[in-house]
Amino acid sequence: MTVPRRNIVASLTLCFLAGAFSLPGSTRAFAEEDPRLVTAMTLDTPSTGVSIAPDGRRFLVLARLDGSAGPQIVEWKDGILVPYPDVTWNGWAKGQDPSKAFVRVNAQRIGPDGALWLVDTGAPGIGNPVLPGGPKLIRIDLATNRVARVYPLGSVTKADSFVDDVRFNGGHAYLTDAGAPGLIVLDLGSGQGRRVLDGHPSTVSDRAVSAEGRPMYGPDGKPLHIHADQIEVSPDGRWVYYQPSSGRMSRIDTRYLDDTDLDAASLATHVERFADTPSTGGTAIDAEGNIYVSDTDQLSVLRLTPDGTRTTVVRDPRLVWVDAMWIDADGRLWMPAAQLNRMAPFNGGVDRVAKPLRVFTLDIGAKPAPNDHR
Repeated sequence: MTVPRRNIVASLTLCFLAGAFSLPGSTRAFAEEDPRLVTAMTLDTPSTGVSIAPDGRRFLVLARLDGSAGPQIVEWKDGILVPYPDVTWNGWAKGQDPSKAFVRVNAQRIGPDGALWLVDTGAPGIGNPVLPGGPKLIRIDLATNRVARVYPLGSVTKADSFVDDVRFNGGHAYLTDAGAPGLIVLDLGSGQGRRVLDGHPSTVSDRAVSAEGRPMYGPDGKPLHIHADQIEVSPDGRWVYYQPSSGRMSRIDTRYLDDTDLDAASLATHVERFADTPSTGGTAIDAEGNIYVSDTDQLSVLRLTPDGTRTTVVRDPRLVWVDAMWIDADGRLWMPAAQLNRMAPFNGGVDRVAKPLRVFTLDIGAKPAPNDHR
């Protein structure tokens, strides 16, 4: 999760429920570090997502919310962050063509096809409007290290859109819009997209985001609200799970999402409430259909079974704002502790990020869903 432009500049539609998912003093009630956590990477810039290729290559998206210069997408090579796929794609500057470089990448992941996919919001920074030609989904061939295809999203985004994340299901990609609440269904063959569940209650946040037991506020001093953000697809391809960053999680059968003849009112009748989830930075799903959800208040990661049963996988004071997670082929859960809530834009102008930042791994004994990634 990275914070949508609209939700910071305008007073978005969320109201904060202080401590909605926190026990009294919960973030101070424990200080013991879990010895099962392994530090896999240390960083100077927060990362809001990591992907591990089958051959072990590591890719990260860097969240430069402080306005710092530098690459957005990098490959980790023996502790060195190398701009990926190259400096040119990472070198967009004001006045240049936003369709041919990364304007503001919010998510990256290796898809079931083995390629690296990037979601570019197309807005250069907090409070900036979406640029024409900026919003796009990008596919990079890891064998050639070259951009293989760019899917423009201009026809399915709005002025206040913040295209947030993506998942795949056969010939479709499903994307969340955290700025103009809704989902986007993209035909990967034709490149044609449709907006669905536009403004539906399941995509609109009705409570503000919190972390470490405290409400989060944008630079404008208003409670922070992030609409449709996290998204996952069940291993059998039947269900799409999605939610605003502050919860709650809903689901819908993909046969209805993929039906181009179904009108908006009919589609809405097929939305189901799945779980009352907490404020979260990111999710992941395993081959058994279990969904892993970070809890930004409890500094923990939860597991939701397909029937909605919730258990705690790990809790540790170092897991501050765990963002988009990743399950690798060896059964490890990768957790980037991004500390976004401690960054100046969301902490009253004061940066209290504790460096170095870390990406942790935990052996969970689960494999990734094959339709999610290899």
